[in-house]
Amino acid sequence: MTGRTVSAGGGEGTDSAMTDSAMDEKDILGRISALVDEEHRLREGTEHTEDQRARMQQLEVQLDQCWDLLRQRRAKRQYGEDPDEAQPRPEREVEGYLQ
Repeated sequence: MTGRTVSAGGGEGTDSAMTDSAMDEKDILGRISALVDEEHRLREGTEHTEDQRARMQQLEVQLDQCWDLLRQRRAKRQYGEDPDEAQPRPEREVEGYLQ
């Protein structure tokens, strides 16, 4: 494990809530829930500041990274691999996936 973290911008950073060496499925789901709650609070208003719009974009990226990490862990477990070897992927990678 590297102990690196995924920041709001999706690269290496200091957001300790997304440290890959310490996150299990329960932690990831909790992080997803917290991010969704924050996103919903921000989207409640009708007019948003530039900072709020930037934060909403950051939340979308972080959510994509969390969901990706969760899928990686589940796939590794399904195929007999160690789910703790799953690593958060950078923003440019998860944002490039086709939906």
